[in-house]
Amino acid sequence: MLRTNTCGELTAKDIGRIVTLAGWCHSRRDHGGVIFIDLRDRYGLTQVVLDPSHSKKVHKLGEHIGREWVISAKGKVRNRPKDMVNPKMATGEIEVLVDELQIITKAAVPPIEVDDRVEASEDIRMKYKYLDLRRPMMQQRLIFRHKAAEAVREYFSKNSFIEIETPLLVRSTPEGARDYVVPSRVSPGKFYALPQSPQLYKQILMIAGFDKYFQLAKCLRDEDLRADRQPEHTQIDFEISFVDEKDVMLFVEGLYKHLFKEMLEIDLKTPFQVLTHAETMAKYGTDKPDLRFGMELTDVTEIVRKSDFKTFASEEQVKCVVAEKDFSRNEIDELIGWAKENGAKGLAWMKATDKGLESSIVKFFSTEIQKQLLLKTKAKKGSVLFFVADSKKKVAEVLGKLRVELGQRFGLIPKSAATDWAQSQQRLGNDKEFKFCWVVAFPLFEWNADVNRWEAAHHMFTSPKPEHADLLEKDPGKVLGNLYDLVLNGTELGSGSIRINSPDLQERVMKVVGLSHEAAQAKFGFLLEAYKFGAPVHGGMGIGFDRTVALMQGLHDIREVIAFPKNKKAESPMDGSPSEVEERQLKELHIKSDVVGK
Repeated sequence: MLRTNTCGELTAKDIGRIVTLAGWCHSRRDHGGVIFIDLRDRYGLTQVVLDPSHSKKVHKLGEHIGREWVISAKGKVRNRPKDMVNPKMATGEIEVLVDELQIITKAAVPPIEVDDRVEASEDIRMKYKYLDLRRPMMQQRLIFRHKAAEAVREYFSKNSFIEIETPLLVRSTPEGARDYVVPSRVSPGKFYALPQSPQLYKQILMIAGFDKYFQLAKCLRDEDLRADRQPEHTQIDFEISFVDEKDVMLFVEGLYKHLFKEMLEIDLKTPFQVLTHAETMAKYGTDKPDLRFGMELTDVTEIVRKSDFKTFASEEQVKCVVAEKDFSRNEIDELIGWAKENGAKGLAWMKATDKGLESSIVKFFSTEIQKQLLLKTKAKKGSVLFFVADSKKKVAEVLGKLRVELGQRFGLIPKSAATDWAQSQQRLGNDKEFKFCWVVAFPLFEWNADVNRWEAAHHMFTSPKPEHADLLEKDPGKVLGNLYDLVLNGTELGSGSIRINSPDLQERVMKVVGLSHEAAQAKFGFLLEAYKFGAPVHGGMGIGFDRTVALMQGLHDIREVIAFPKNKKAESPMDGSPSEVEERQLKELHIKSDVVGK
């Protein structure tokens, strides 16, 4: 080995030892002719000393060392002078007086600082990802991810699950997002798809008799990107036979209880809160509610219909959210602009005072209606009521976003992780930062007005609730599914369901979403065939591992916990992907490039 120790492990108990360290020059300081170098590897920093009175040769060599040069240093561990002890460093009590110094490789001046205190722009970080990944915080985030993956595997293994890999080259099947497709060289004109999820294969594993399956699966989806979405992401994927939805939910609560205990030393309180889809849409305007604060939405449609305010009387629904803060008029105007930018026709408001409600529209509301509004909303003196009137869907969408916006502005939602790793982990050391809930009883279908047909709300392999099966052909919009979503702090961590295990029922569901018998056989014939040979009742989930790891570290951008993420254009500035390929490769794949504007 070229080193005897790492740069993060030497302490006072090692004083007097001869050691060899290797790593990157984090910083070099010349104090009165004595050179001090902070030597860094992924384990930490150790101060090494190049003293000309001890070795002129070593000192002369050290005069030319620059930032990020890779070096090795051999010497004796000794106490630091008392005034140089750094209690914030694990190695802060000691230093190494260097006897031998070797320059392994020189380095150009780095275009970004390899330092947590200075963060470069997103574009530069992505282009020089190998330098960004040298930053201690980035290394700690990926180490955290590794340990979390170990904890996940430990939990599944001790519960008798079998880790099974499913294929990455699969048949293209409709699952909601666009597929990434791969041309076949040996089958001209035919294509594989990269899996959006292992959905069909894990169901087939249940039919095959593997009653407890899991894997940390790669999922690939060609969709528009955002902070919590990447073209490729990792999913905690599992399936269990002979269970109902309560069994699955109980198992997942155990998984998170184990994960949070192992990683953050937090004892999560279980069971998690359970909300129906209808309930969460009514209270929070979203099926991904952030429960770290209140500020629930209030339906005042019937009350305000009695008023002379025509804007309220003409819309399908009127709801409001009560903000317990005394806003200035400029702040209110700013929120009105924000609401319009987020799809609202407008944002009406009233302020609660000792005399009742005040605003420019109060004159359209009688004293009795004002009393009813105050009673229904429970608004306190100084609070402001913000109203949105529109279709039920638009009201929920706008007020749901406004509720979160107000929560952020009031500081009711904790900010993202600190720039210092230790501070961020200290802040996350209590369960008040994490509010889990289940959302259940989703509609099985949703109407797509653009194409004038029903679509599966999650996916078409979800079983309807038994009492709703007769409504499939009569009234699909009223059919509820055996669906359950796990939500943490306003972010959907994962979705699951009890699956269909009957070919007849599966074809009925497929028919609702517009798949004829012939089309169903063409796209999913292998699954329908498998059902015929005895399929157990089964259910499972796909849980976002990247999202879980990010939220556990107080982050909202999953790119911060992925080693080599893509940017918003699904590109990698570091390696230049996606890229063009040679004409020869296209010919072998029987493909002719005809890109518009090329």
